[in-house]
Amino acid sequence: MRTLTAAIVAAVLSFAAPGAVALEPLRPHPAGVPWPTAAWTVAAPAGVDGAALAAAMSDAFDRKISQLGETREVVIIQNGRMVYERYAPGYGPGTRLVSWSMAKSVTQALVGAAVLQGRLDPDTPMGSPHWAAADPQANFTWRTWLTMTDGQRYREIGETAVARNDAARKLFGPGRLDVARWCAGLPLLHAPGAVWNYNSCGIVLTADALTRVIAPAPTDAAARRAAMLAWMRASLFDPIGMKTAQPEFDNTGLFYGSALIYAPAREFAKFGYLYLRDGVWDGQRILPEGWVDFARTPGPAANSDGYGAGWWLNPATGPGKPRRVLMDAGRDGFSAQGHEGQLVLVIPSRDLVIVRMGLIAETPDAWDKLYDWMGRVGALFPAV
Repeated sequence: MRTLTAAIVAAVLSFAAPGAVALEPLRPHPAGVPWPTAAWTVAAPAGVDGAALAAAMSDAFDRKISQLGETREVVIIQNGRMVYERYAPGYGPGTRLVSWSMAKSVTQALVGAAVLQGRLDPDTPMGSPHWAAADPQANFTWRTWLTMTDGQRYREIGETAVARNDAARKLFGPGRLDVARWCAGLPLLHAPGAVWNYNSCGIVLTADALTRVIAPAPTDAAARRAAMLAWMRASLFDPIGMKTAQPEFDNTGLFYGSALIYAPAREFAKFGYLYLRDGVWDGQRILPEGWVDFARTPGPAANSDGYGAGWWLNPATGPGKPRRVLMDAGRDGFSAQGHEGQLVLVIPSRDLVIVRMGLIAETPDAWDKLYDWMGRVGALFPAV
């Protein structure tokens, strides 16, 4: 693995400038507990009201009373051990479920892995062959795209008309055969860094740029796909034991980046645990120093308090606030989130990872109920 230059190290660490945000410390893996690369160590939850936890899970899994739609898989990690798991009928520890937009958090990790290998500088222009040299987007940095402060006109959250929803248009409509080309054609509304707007297309373009870094020579779609998948496995999935994780690719051989990774809840928990441990796994640094802090630090725009880089944050609640997990404690939590209720919640102050996979209605009310439930479960676990 190539060594980072001093300049790239400085660029990474500058993402989360000291003093900008008070971040909860990320603690090391507990001594004497095996790393969960092969399998999780199983233990009973410590300091938790068992009856309250059982009641919360009944509320999630009992279809007769649940307000959470269909909960399919729940895994909870506390202090490096799996302290709870439950599956709906027809699902089990090996059942792979779709990430939807939790893949954006994985793409942030993959960019970090490439930075660690010295393959790219995150503070330089990302670029795309779909932009002319005079296009201002050609000069936007990787940082700008990962924080979703790129200024593109992208419509998804809150867009109820399928014909106007750019997520549907890029995956199933005019963009389906060449997603990156379609996303590159979206118009600009704002200067970079000025406004945060949830933008799946920005992460698609990031995945496309990363693929060109990993497989720079012109290749056919199959070769491009094979090269990227092999690198993803070697750089991220295999070292942390996500052995069955399977990303999807488009017709050009592009890893979608913004969606469509299939893995069981146990493996998504490993991904969350990598971030809980500051990007270090069993003595090996998988992500650069400062990369997890970049993920959990608000972006540069005034309305970025609910989003860092590829991860949702947990700001104080209030009118107009973006997606958040509603809980009185654990405000330091940050999460990977996906369509219809996929969640990996990381709470450093409680040394906790909670994974919930399933199906909810894609409405603000349904999401708020899920956030309330995640907060209810998280609050049962004592602070470290």
